[in-house]
Formats: sequence, C-alpha cells, structure tokens
Amino acid sequence: MYTNALRLGKNGVHIISVDEKSGMQAKEWIRPNLPVTEGIVERQDPEYVRHGTLCLIGNLDIVTGEIISPTIGETRTEKDYVEHIAQTVDTDPEGEWIFINDQLNTHQSTSLVRWVAEQCQIKKDLGYPRKRGILKNMASRKKFLESKEHRIRFVYTPHHASWLNQIEIWFSILSRKVLKRGSFSSKEHLREKVLSFIGYYNLVFAKPFKWTYTGQPLEVD
Repeated sequence: MYTNALRLGKNGVHIISVDEKSGMQAKEWIRPNLPVTEGIVERQDPEYVRHGTLCLIGNLDIVTGEIISPTIGETRTEKDYVEHIAQTVDTDPEGEWIFINDQLNTHQSTSLVRWVAEQCQIKKDLGYPRKRGILKNMASRKKFLESKEHRIRFVYTPHHASWLNQIEIWFSILSRKVLKRGSFSSKEHLREKVLSFIGYYNLVFAKPFKWTYTGQPLEVD
C-alpha cells in the first residue's frame, strides 16, 4: 500500500491509515512550569489534577500526509469505529477507499461488515453471527472486509506489528508536541487543543512519510 500509494492516489483512491489514540488524559498542572535559567532546563511540577480521558480516532492520508476527519470522544466501541469510518467516507461518498488498520476486534465487527455491504450495494446473504456465512466469526468477517472487489476495503497489519501502521508515527508527534507537557482544564479544552494542533499540522507540516521498510523480516542477533 505504501509503495503504491502515489500511483493509487493519482487514480482517485483514498489510502488511509487509521487507529485509535486512547487514554489521552486531560491533566491540569497545579503550578506553572519553572522557566529556563542559565544551565537549567525548564522544570515541570509533578502535581496535577485529572479531568478525565478522551480517545482520538485518527486518519492519516498516506498520499498527502494530512490528518483528515478526526473523531474525538470518550469511548472506542464498535459503534464509534463504524461511525468514524462512515464520516470519513462521507467526504467522498462515491470514491474508492482503502483503510489500513490493525486487527482489533472492533475493526472487524459485524456492524462494519453490514455498513460496507450497504455502501457497496452488496445484496448477498451475510449470514448470522456465530452461526454461518460472512458474519460467522472474525476470520470470515476479515476476509469479506479485505476483498479487493469492494469500493471500500480494509488492509490489516500483522499481529504485534502496530508500527507498520503509519498513523502511529503521527500519534508519537501528537504526544510529544501536545499531550506530554500540556495542561488542560477540562476534556473539552483537551479536545480543542488536539483539533487546533491537527489544523496547524495540516497547514504547516503535513507531507507523506518517507517509508523505507521493504517488508523483509527484521533480523535480531
């Protein structure tokens, strides 16, 4: 996907790296940071007040490097994920979409299969969960969602290889630039800061990540 992203993008295919950044804490530091002085770096007091947590479902457009159609909420359920994918596709309802994600159960859900079938106008019997057909289990649902015949399809990273999903690189940037040392008076304040950073990042920094991993197994001495 990463190697062929530019070619596919020129043909109008959206290639999106998607995942959840859960547990974003709205922490408010009790005292201000001690400023930089000669020979001493800025220091942060360890005491803070917790105002709760939020979850970001983020989309990295592999071709442009932009973060598009983010969702920020308090949960990361099957319903949340389907609604997030739906709002993303709504930006180009008739377009072709490829979503790269990990193999979390909510990324291979019954609801997602039904939504894809509806969007792609697939009329065939989907079966019944834990009984038969496409909906029988995660393996059968994954096979359906991966089908190259669908206008909306999903590509799954291997187990224990989340680093292969490029959105994880951007989550690291978000953590360093916003979350790690930020002070947030409420969950809404945290939400506003994250969305503001996304807008700034897209305007100033967004560009495709240079992907150099060739797919060969990594060797460990």
